[in-house]
Amino acid sequence: MIGEKPKGIRAHLTLVYPALMLGIFFIVPFGLMAAVSFFHRQPGGFYIPGFELANYKNLYTVLFGRTLLFSLFVAGLSAAICVSIGFPFTFFITRMKRRAQVVWLVLLMSVLSLSEVIVGFAWSLLLSRTAGLSNLFVWFGLMERSVAWYPGFVALLFGICYLAFPYTVLVLYPPLSRLDPALPEAAQTLGASPMRTFFTVVVGSLRNAIVAAFVMVFVFTLGAYLLPQILGRPRHWTLSVLITDAAIYQTNMPLAAAMAIFFMFVSLVLVALTMIIGKGKKIKTV
Repeated sequence: MIGEKPKGIRAHLTLVYPALMLGIFFIVPFGLMAAVSFFHRQPGGFYIPGFELANYKNLYTVLFGRTLLFSLFVAGLSAAICVSIGFPFTFFITRMKRRAQVVWLVLLMSVLSLSEVIVGFAWSLLLSRTAGLSNLFVWFGLMERSVAWYPGFVALLFGICYLAFPYTVLVLYPPLSRLDPALPEAAQTLGASPMRTFFTVVVGSLRNAIVAAFVMVFVFTLGAYLLPQILGRPRHWTLSVLITDAAIYQTNMPLAAAMAIFFMFVSLVLVALTMIIGKGKKIKTV
């Protein structure tokens, strides 16, 4: 009994550092933001400590509701597109030789070195009328005249998916690379077509990985801030832009904190529902 106590102490000490980092970088900032959301704002941009629900009541506006729904829609659509394209793309990468896999992964990692500002202005140039991709389509005879796809919803969607796609591949690569090649071969030996094998065996056995990739991209794109301002119109601005406008330009920190708390609560609920739905049904691959 006496000899077991130091081991128990050491086991508890190993949890001190993670708990300390969690408290410093998450619990304390979140607690401060939650407290500020109940503060009272005074004229001139100042606010005093207090407890009132006026900031949350001010969220019931058409602008906030529309922006919230648009932010969730863009994040969900971007996650669905990235996972739908990224899963078969990653599957084919894992079936290549090791050297080819390294080349593709290095190319994807190089995209992550680009800042959001560079990506935004690069896509604004590619989707513009003067020097955009539409001029290339006109040259090939696919279009009669060049058009501008920027700014707009399509440009915003392209930019967000471009940033989130490498993360999708990096999340899906480990489980797909560990997939037993004998499973698809056995399914095809039993008479299943390659398409049916892919959707029943590969997709069915990696449901948790697909859900994890979807949640990761959803959370990542939910806080998009620069791309909506660069590639979109004012009606395409996300809630992150609205929160920044309230905090910096309107100097209404309590309202911005209330919007951030409500936004995070809604996003956590949707993420939890997605994970429950994704793990609720099990696909038999026998």
